[in-house]
Amino acid sequence: MTVRDAEVRRLDLGYFVRPAVEVGGPEPRVEPAYGYLVRRPEGLLLFDTGIGAVDPDTEAHYRPRRRPLATALDAAGVGPDDITLVVNCHLHFDHCGGNPALAGRPIVVQRTELTVARTPGHTIPELVDFPGARYEELDGEAEIWPGVRIVPTPGHTAGHQSLVLRQLDGTVILAGQARDFATGYGSDELALRASRDGVAAPLPPVPAWLPRLVDLDPARILFAHDGAVWEPASG
Repeated sequence: MTVRDAEVRRLDLGYFVRPAVEVGGPEPRVEPAYGYLVRRPEGLLLFDTGIGAVDPDTEAHYRPRRRPLATALDAAGVGPDDITLVVNCHLHFDHCGGNPALAGRPIVVQRTELTVARTPGHTIPELVDFPGARYEELDGEAEIWPGVRIVPTPGHTAGHQSLVLRQLDGTVILAGQARDFATGYGSDELALRASRDGVAAPLPPVPAWLPRLVDLDPARILFAHDGAVWEPASG
């Protein structure tokens, strides 16, 4: 297959405050919400769409500050009508909030994720089944465009998925919230390396999906809530 390079641009879609009780420490943590615009010959792909409107209790709990999707896209020189395809890593409100503004565009999700998202209490129903919602449901790994692959990375949710781009300078993975931070992924990768090197137990457990991502030999991995980029030690 011929590798065709893509332009990948991070979009600032706002931030929210994760309470201390969820952080596991004494202080809350402010986390960004990032989307990624991928320009390919097939069109413009948008990976995650920002923080959606929520009920008053959720608003008070997370205190989000939203940057409208249209504003973020305008800064990138495009508009909502230019988007060809949407991919959500999962359907929590801070990842699919801009989907209603893209009604009619196909949204690629895991079938498992959509099923769970439609159960009470998982997310905001109005952000899932809005007028014009058009889902393309996957059952596992799939190539959605040449050189553009979806890989399931369950954990944060049962249907979480990541996007893999084959680039001229190496594979780029948009990992969403497969891990909250690049350092968390790095720790997992080292634990897997130690296991493959035959280091004796005990070793930290790693996600079941990790060997698949590692074997794709990523040159860069980007995340939804961390501005840091993971790169292999070799560079």
